[in-house]
Amino acid sequence: MKIFQREQRSLFGEILDWMLTPLLLLWPVSLALTWLVAQGLANKPFDRALEYNARALAEFVGVVGGKVQFDLPRSASEILRADGSDSVYYQVVGPDGEFLSGERGLPEPLGDEAPTPGEVRLRDAEMHGVGIRVAWIRVRLALPDAPSALVQVAETREKRSVLATEIIKGVMLPQFVILPLAVLLVWLALARGIEPLNQLEQRIRARKPDDLSPLDDRTVPLEVAPLVASVNDLLTRLNDSLATQKRFLADAAHQLKTPLAGLRMQADLALREGTSTEEIKRSLQQIGRSSIRATHTVNQLLALARAEGSSVARQPCDLARLVIEVVHDAVPRALEKHIDLGYDGAAPGTPGVLLDGNPTLLKELARNLLDNAIIYTPSLPDRPGVVTARVLADSPGQVLLQVEDSGPGVPEAERELVFQPFYRALGNDADGSGLGLSIVREIARRHGAGVALEDARPGRHPPGTRLSVRFALRELAGR
Repeated sequence: MKIFQREQRSLFGEILDWMLTPLLLLWPVSLALTWLVAQGLANKPFDRALEYNARALAEFVGVVGGKVQFDLPRSASEILRADGSDSVYYQVVGPDGEFLSGERGLPEPLGDEAPTPGEVRLRDAEMHGVGIRVAWIRVRLALPDAPSALVQVAETREKRSVLATEIIKGVMLPQFVILPLAVLLVWLALARGIEPLNQLEQRIRARKPDDLSPLDDRTVPLEVAPLVASVNDLLTRLNDSLATQKRFLADAAHQLKTPLAGLRMQADLALREGTSTEEIKRSLQQIGRSSIRATHTVNQLLALARAEGSSVARQPCDLARLVIEVVHDAVPRALEKHIDLGYDGAAPGTPGVLLDGNPTLLKELARNLLDNAIIYTPSLPDRPGVVTARVLADSPGQVLLQVEDSGPGVPEAERELVFQPFYRALGNDADGSGLGLSIVREIARRHGAGVALEDARPGRHPPGTRLSVRFALRELAGR
């Protein structure tokens, strides 16, 4: 099956397109508007000349002997027609529509156009298939009840077209120079605008592979600052992840060194010549205990690495059911040490003990709490140790997991230290790796929960230990 990959787009080209496309689209609109403006500008001086000629001809219309006459001197007629570019026409019509002088074919104005006598009007018309501009005026006559005479002056539009073309050339020709110059300036401005991105790229490329320090966001534009902040956040998380891996490898090497050395030493003792059967048996027993300790250490290191992982898959979990399953699994170890192990809390499915979490990590948390309690709780034939697990719907929106034992307790000065990896209380010969409570705190942190350590029976001897993990259901439900 062929996979189509989305074509990679250039930010520079994208911005350049959005800047130049409107410019190129508006250029024809600018041409059209310039043409209309040029036509208006070209018409104004020639329209004023037509109006002047119409008023001048109106001066030669008069009444002689009760008749309307138009007496145009020859010199005036020659001046009127002295135009080397356009053809000039005039027409004079009497009050009764009788033709007095000029061109008969000049079209008369429409009947609904009735200006005040003495007012000059302008209109466009055609004569012999050629477009003309006409100025016309009604002349009041000194006759009783006589309508006004009509005087019209027209000319073709050649000079107007020439002038409009010259205006267009004067305006548009510079644009042919300005437009490429504008494109060049836009290109240069855009290239200068994205230069900080190129500098940021060069700074990132120049970094060493192990340099995970944050990028300097003070030298980048405001629009790029959120991107740099996101990259810095990613670098911080990556640095934390690498630090976790390094710490895990160092812890694993440190913790596995002792049991592996013991295994090698016991194997060497068993292989030594002259070793008796009893000595070989003791060496094999030591090898077995060392392998169990190494296995337990590896399992706890893997649990710690899983708890410190970058993501936690969540789903609805019944905390009471998970803890009861862990208690059942721990019963053989408790019986081996003559410890009374029990569960005293809410039943599975009880409202208020359901939360969103990772069931594997939550069971690991409960398992480490119980293992820690079983390991550090002494048991005598006449006084067996007691370990109790509880899951309680505490206050509204919270669920509480507790593991309580009858052991010697933890001095107040050491209650924070015991959560550190590989910390072992002095004067205690219990077999453990010192990772259990570190795993508990890390899993609790990943679930937004808090861990508290206190005496189970204050004022009594031994005081015992109570470890409480409080989950905020409202926080988890929103995640």
